Amino acid sequence: MKQRLKKPRLLIIGCGDVGLRLLPLVRERFRVFAVTSSVDRCPMLRAAGAVPIVADLDDRASLRRLKGLARYIVHLAPPPAHGALDRRSRNLCAILPDAARLVYVSTSGVYGDCQGERIDETRPVAPRNARAIRRVDAERVLRHWARQSHSTLAIVRAPGIYARERLPLERLRLGTPALEAADDVFTNHIHADDLARIVALALMRALPGRIYNAVDDSEMQMAAWFDAVADAFALPRPPRLARVELAQRVSPQLMSFMSESRRIGNGRIKHELGVRLRYPQIGPALTALANTR
Repeated sequence: MKQRLKKPRLLIIGCGDVGLRLLPLVRERFRVFAVTSSVDRCPMLRAAGAVPIVADLDDRASLRRLKGLARYIVHLAPPPAHGALDRRSRNLCAILPDAARLVYVSTSGVYGDCQGERIDETRPVAPRNARAIRRVDAERVLRHWARQSHSTLAIVRAPGIYARERLPLERLRLGTPALEAADDVFTNHIHADDLARIVALALMRALPGRIYNAVDDSEMQMAAWFDAVADAFALPRPPRLARVELAQRVSPQLMSFMSESRRIGNGRIKHELGVRLRYPQIGPALTALANTR
C-alpha cells in the first residue's frame, strides 16, 4: 500500500469571522493551524477543522512555537489600534520560514480619497488616517520579508466587509444621519463569504508580489448603501445632512469613513484568480441575508 502523502500545513493568523469562512475552503487540501489570542475560541476552531494555537502577535515570545510551522500562511490580523507602525507584522515575520507563500488581507483604505475616481491596483497608496497608515506599513514590512526570504506574497485589499452580523442595523435603528447627495462619497463592499473565496484562490494562484482588490461589482454612494440595508430589513432610511452639519453629529472616526470616495475595479481578481462572486451586487445579497434571520 502506498504511503499516504501528508497534507501541506497552512497557518491562519487571526482566525476570526473571515478565517472561519475560509476554513471549509482549505481544510481538505491543507492541515490547518489557526492562531487566536483567546483560549475561549479554541473549541470553535477545533470544531471547524483547525488545530488551534493560542498566541499573541503583540508578544513575540508567544510566537516562538509557530516558527517554521507552515509554508502557507494567511495573515488576517489587523495592526495595533495605535501608532503609525504595525509591530504585529514585524513580530510575525521573525518566525516565518523562507520560501513561504503568504496572503495578507489589507484594506482599500490605503488608497485614501480618490474623489470618486475609478481606480485599480496600479493606483499609488495615499493613506489619510492612522488605520490606513498602519496598513501601508504592514504591506511594506511584508514585502521586505518576501524579498529577503525568497517568498511569495499576495496582498488582498478589502473594502467594507459585510455579512449577516456585519451590517449597520443599530446605526439605522438609532437614526444616525447620512450625507446628502451633493456631499456623499462612493463606497465599496465585499461579502465575507466572497472575501474568503478570494483569499483561498489567492493562496494557490496569486502571482508573486501581486495586489488584488477584493471588491464586488456594485457601484454606489454611501447613503444608497444605508438605504439598501434599511429597505432589506424594514427599517427607516437615515435622514440626510450636509457634511458640515453631519460632522457635528457623529464621531471623528465615523466621519473619516465618510470623507473618502473611490470606485474600485475588480478585474484582476476575476482574470488572474478566476473569482466568480457569489454576491456580485448589494441588493440581492441583502435580500438573501434578510431572509436568513
